[in-house]
Amino acid sequence: MYDQLISWENLLLAYRKASKGKRGHANVAAFEYRLEDNLLALHAELQDQTYRPGGYVSFYIHEPKRRLISAAPFRDRVVHHALCNLTEPIFERSFIADSYANRVGKGTHRALDRCQHFTRRHAYVLQCDIRQFFPAIDHAVLRATLARKIDDPRVLWLADQILASGAGVLHEQYDMVYFPGDDLLAACHPRGLPIGNLTSQFWANCYLNPFDHFIKRELRCKAYLRYVDDFLLFADDKPILWAWYGAIQARLARLRLALHPGAHPRPVSEGVPFLGFVIYPDRRRLKRRKGVHYARKLRRLANAYAAGQLSLDDLNASVQGWVNHVRFGNTVGLRKALFGSLRLHPPTPA
Repeated sequence: MYDQLISWENLLLAYRKASKGKRGHANVAAFEYRLEDNLLALHAELQDQTYRPGGYVSFYIHEPKRRLISAAPFRDRVVHHALCNLTEPIFERSFIADSYANRVGKGTHRALDRCQHFTRRHAYVLQCDIRQFFPAIDHAVLRATLARKIDDPRVLWLADQILASGAGVLHEQYDMVYFPGDDLLAACHPRGLPIGNLTSQFWANCYLNPFDHFIKRELRCKAYLRYVDDFLLFADDKPILWAWYGAIQARLARLRLALHPGAHPRPVSEGVPFLGFVIYPDRRRLKRRKGVHYARKLRRLANAYAAGQLSLDDLNASVQGWVNHVRFGNTVGLRKALFGSLRLHPPTPA
């Protein structure tokens, strides 16, 4: 398997995937300028097992909430794609159908459709999300999960290099949680996956895959879906959801994960806040703060266009991207209000 991973064909495919839509970036262009030399150098380092990942560049984003994003050097992103090209198909076969995000055909809108499907068939929902999920992922637990399906020690060696490179990147984002049986040394466990790595998104699904099967097979919840660390269980009475809630907390503790407090069964008729929308059995509304956020952004875009800092094509592309997302909800009135009041002034000549 490792020989396939480091083959010229796989490394070239990995480069093409990593550079898609980013060829205008300076680091990508620099790598492409000497593409053959760079891929051969990567191949040699991987073959000799002398490859070591570089340092991360970290920055914050504030939408949908404040997160620390850590970007690996481009050559490392090529390696991430090369690894995922070979390992994703192995794990994909074991994922449940209702696990969404970072899977082909399993994006935001498909998850919203599935959520609404369940609201139409069940009276109550238990919505949970995992506290500090990416900073809390325990490396030993993840490594054991990967080793169950990957039997090539060199592939696991490469996974170890990537894991070690991200240890401590999210250290300040994690508040220590002690689980039954822990001693003080538990605080020293390597943990955390950098948000921004392709491997992190994929490994997050691998990490929670046993938990998904626990929900489906042991709790026998037929109406369950998960999007990264946000998951929903539907049923027709509250007591069964309360019983599942206790079992969920105990099972997540085995993965060294904890839930945000306050989750409780609620009627679906109140609406289910999920992925930026509020889902009802008969309609979907955009969350209010999402509409307010975009109204402010639209004003900034209009001002940038008037100042000559933004082209009309770029402004139109931004608007179309947002419209193509929110059209999956009942947002006609919102769109009319936003764009009906928009006044674009042509750029002032210099």
